[in-house]
Amino acid sequence: MCGIVGRLAASPVAERSVLSAACETLRHRGPDDAGVWWSADGRVGLAHRRLAIIDLSPGGHQPMLDPAGEFVVVFNGEIYNYRDLRGDLIARGHRFRTASDTEVLLAAYREWGVECLARLNGMFAFALFDAAAGQLFVARDRAGEKPLFYRHEGTTFQFASELKALMADPAMPRTIDPGALDCYLAMGFVPGDQTILRGVKKLPPGHALTFQLATGCARVWRYWRLPEPPPDDNAPEDEDLVGELERLLAGAVARQMVADVPVGVLLSGGVDSSLVTAMAVRATPRVKTFTVRFPGFEGFDETAHARLIARHFATEHHELEAEDASVDLLPALARQFDEPLADSSMIPTFLVSRLVRRHCTVALGGDGGDELFGGYLHYPRFLWMEQRLARLPRAAARAGAGVARLLPSQVRGRNWMTALGTDLDTDVPFVSGLFDPAQRRRLLNRPDWAASAEHCRTARMPVTGDLLQRATRLDFENFLAEDILVKVDRASMANSLEVRAPLLDYRVVEFAFGRLASRQRATADERKVLLRRLCRRVLPPAFDDRRKQGFSVPLNAWLARGPWRDAFRDALSDRASMFDRATALALLDRAGSYARNGERLFALVMFELWRREYGATLS
Repeated sequence: MCGIVGRLAASPVAERSVLSAACETLRHRGPDDAGVWWSADGRVGLAHRRLAIIDLSPGGHQPMLDPAGEFVVVFNGEIYNYRDLRGDLIARGHRFRTASDTEVLLAAYREWGVECLARLNGMFAFALFDAAAGQLFVARDRAGEKPLFYRHEGTTFQFASELKALMADPAMPRTIDPGALDCYLAMGFVPGDQTILRGVKKLPPGHALTFQLATGCARVWRYWRLPEPPPDDNAPEDEDLVGELERLLAGAVARQMVADVPVGVLLSGGVDSSLVTAMAVRATPRVKTFTVRFPGFEGFDETAHARLIARHFATEHHELEAEDASVDLLPALARQFDEPLADSSMIPTFLVSRLVRRHCTVALGGDGGDELFGGYLHYPRFLWMEQRLARLPRAAARAGAGVARLLPSQVRGRNWMTALGTDLDTDVPFVSGLFDPAQRRRLLNRPDWAASAEHCRTARMPVTGDLLQRATRLDFENFLAEDILVKVDRASMANSLEVRAPLLDYRVVEFAFGRLASRQRATADERKVLLRRLCRRVLPPAFDDRRKQGFSVPLNAWLARGPWRDAFRDALSDRASMFDRATALALLDRAGSYARNGERLFALVMFELWRREYGATLS
């Protein structure tokens, strides 16, 4: 795992120190080594921070040039099938100087050009400069595990693993994009290729980009997309699919256990991490597993469930105890999450990463299981709604939703009541929304504020007549990519820990979306239908495969009184705050009573802390 940054321009770059400063902001992503490369004409600069995982020798240093000196690459991530690719490339006449996957990437580009992407199995963001073609080739992995931000202005192109590296350039404007802010206040994240800053974009998951140095032209294209689902009546038998999934997951875990540094498994005791553990012990005789408890919050303690799995598979199990989650963490997290994110589970994710990093450099987790196999609690509820609302006249459903919108935002169940007006043939209920358009206007004290988040969400809505397929695809391409994976990347890399997700192996993803009928993923009564069948095959009989424990903190309880409430009040009372003081404090005053405003307040406070840290303004 690493950090990458680069700058290309039509004329020689005068201030080369900006690239080095940008690279230094990514030290946490790669504390083991650093490198900067400039082309002979000074128009192309690439820089890299290295966290050594594969081939720990100096041979893995980046930026890395191919033997002919024609290509140079900076690479963040892992190519899990690099050994197979290496063997294929050797058979085609390529020779290698190192044992690194980075050199395999260079050879793959020489052999197949941009089409090499179809052969890569991994999590990655890389930038490869082809001197002969005068072209930069940039790509990001299929699920979006590794980040890539870029800024294209005229004939100048800049990119980086994190937004803060681009902001190391003092000449870069820090103007908040109103549409991105509206999405953040509605969804808790900024979706798609947007970023919170005007003029900066994200390369979306499964996309690639080329930039022509001579013309300053950039082209973005999508090289991978989710497969079409099978008709329900054509899906294979469940037992055959369970066996196929077992083979796919075992292969994915075995590939992701490969490293030249200590590797562990983040074992919560839930379905996903327990299955990853079961497959890990098949790949290596001794597996380290880690579970973290939070003192004083027994309702969030999963150690007993994890212990059952660890004992069954005889892993080298570590039960770690996290320190208290102090509100003092928030400014540091706002600095690290340099595009604001409204997900308070970043707090335990950061604390867990800090503890686990003391024992290993790589950890496998269970991310992706909910989106792929229908694990979220709202999926059965959507299907239940679909069954019941079919009997209810549309006019009555819309009227009920209209009445619900008159309720205060903090009333529990309000989002579900407003969802009664959803067209379940084409849409997905927006039950996780933070602030509706009227609330956003009040928060920003702008009656004419152009609310655009709902239109953005509609534009990103998958087109399929199957409600579950629509909901899981929407979550995979938005919530997973822009919330879950961002949270894991920034929190783990803040501690120089690489977290891998075997369930996001693209073959497992294509299996879940392209091979399974909806009824094999979730129904109105059951979640993770097929995944639970696999649990019963490989996990101990006493394992509770119906338990759903979210990775969270008791934020609403903290905001009832004490230092968290005081800190939130200070942030929202500040005269420099961008949010309407009376509206924001009214949310806080009701926190801890009948209202559950924790995540909404967290969204506002984290945005304010981020804005102050980076000096961003809304024009």
